[in-house]
Amino acid sequence: MQRDTDVLIVGAGPTGLALALWLAQFGVKLRIVDQAAEAGTTSRALVLHARILEFYEQLSLAQDIVAQGLNFAAANLWVGGERKARLFFGDMGEGISPFPYALVFPQDEHERFLIGRLAAQGIAVERPVTAVAMAQRADGVTVQLRRADGAEESVEAAYVGGCDGTHSFLRKALGLDFAGGTYSHIFYVADVQATGRAMNRELNLALDDAEFLAIFPLKGEGRARFIGTVKRDAEARTDLTFADVSPRLLDRLDIAIERVNWFSTYRVHHRVAARFSDARAFLLGDAAHIHSPVGGQGLNTGIGDAVNLAWKLAAVLQGKADATLLDSYAPERSAFARRLVATTDRAFQFVNNDGALARLVRVRLVPLLLPALFHWHAVRRLMFRTVSQTNVRYRASPLSAGAAGRVMAGDRLPWLRQPGGMDNFAALRDLSWQAHVYGEPSDEVSRACREMGLGLHRFSWSEAAHAGGFARGALYLVRPDGYVGLAAERDAAQKLRDYRTRWRLTFAKS
Repeated sequence: MQRDTDVLIVGAGPTGLALALWLAQFGVKLRIVDQAAEAGTTSRALVLHARILEFYEQLSLAQDIVAQGLNFAAANLWVGGERKARLFFGDMGEGISPFPYALVFPQDEHERFLIGRLAAQGIAVERPVTAVAMAQRADGVTVQLRRADGAEESVEAAYVGGCDGTHSFLRKALGLDFAGGTYSHIFYVADVQATGRAMNRELNLALDDAEFLAIFPLKGEGRARFIGTVKRDAEARTDLTFADVSPRLLDRLDIAIERVNWFSTYRVHHRVAARFSDARAFLLGDAAHIHSPVGGQGLNTGIGDAVNLAWKLAAVLQGKADATLLDSYAPERSAFARRLVATTDRAFQFVNNDGALARLVRVRLVPLLLPALFHWHAVRRLMFRTVSQTNVRYRASPLSAGAAGRVMAGDRLPWLRQPGGMDNFAALRDLSWQAHVYGEPSDEVSRACREMGLGLHRFSWSEAAHAGGFARGALYLVRPDGYVGLAAERDAAQKLRDYRTRWRLTFAKS
């Protein structure tokens, strides 16, 4: 088949843009299309977590993103207009990640940033272009595209990535079920200029018996993003405005709205696709899974999908891995997505439930329990690992083999500071398979790495390495996305050879 491109990406939200950026970094030929005439100017997604910043740091982009965003160090819980708890994040992520915080970076700004980075590499999003038909063969996929003037084009690609959101054309074309449900209430998001007690550049969550309001700080004095529920008696209308927001929580917090920059409403869904891949077609982001906004996980999970798939596509397209490597994408990402949907669904039900018991827990017990729980260092650390997605792991993946110390194959490589200000994540900017040894590698491992053209990174043994779970002198084969593929203490050289043979990997750079 004569290909027009190696990978066609349908959808140019953060997931599609991240997929394009990573593929471009690997030198993969791609096209990216979107049915919208222009990038979004409003957004619900606001937060970038540590694991996604770690991915961006592999592309040397994280510092620019952090400079444009706003990290916050505390959250306040308000009930009935009174501040019942202040949760200071403090050391939650210290020593776990080089980005021990959550960063407010609205989706529209995020998209503009990624579009600019792609443009610098000569890659433009094609707009407005709609995918209208798809057919797969053993050696490729054909996608029919339609432009705004009605002109159609047939694109031949090796693979197609469906990053086209909740109403994904690609998912429907594959006939995949999207099981789940929709919450009954209508929610709003508003970009505002305001004053008041909760306009303090921290995250604020206000609760009462029947409503909630989340206030996310934005850069600039008095700027914030409000997320909450509209009045129940207005939910049947389609012409809702900020006037349909209940004033009760705003009044209780003494919030005075000076200007509403924009306002939109939406319904919250919780759904997961039956499969995340079908032959040469892959689903990512909201096309594969959607969930409640609890924890700000949606956008982050989509970018995680993109990174997971990108290096695998590149390896297969460039003849550096067996095509069966791609079969690991769906089980790795769908398992996490299903757990996430279930978890955020339960949390959102608690925040939004009208029942008497839920109200009692929400406005009475939680304000008492949260500060007590946050007093414990271990609880703060566990919460950071969970929300930041640094705890996402693929231990059950077919790509994961072995364990050494407390680090198991499938785990994210533990972050380790090195003397002199360097860390072990600096090596991950190479975007290649690499061997890590903490302590002295054996002669057999050193020889095997040389023979295979596999980069071997030696790190001094230290108390920090021991605390991080590493075993002294053990071999850790690290994937291009920073996860451990193989961990071995004994017979490490032979296990490395067997692993390479199993997946027909080529480590040496071409």
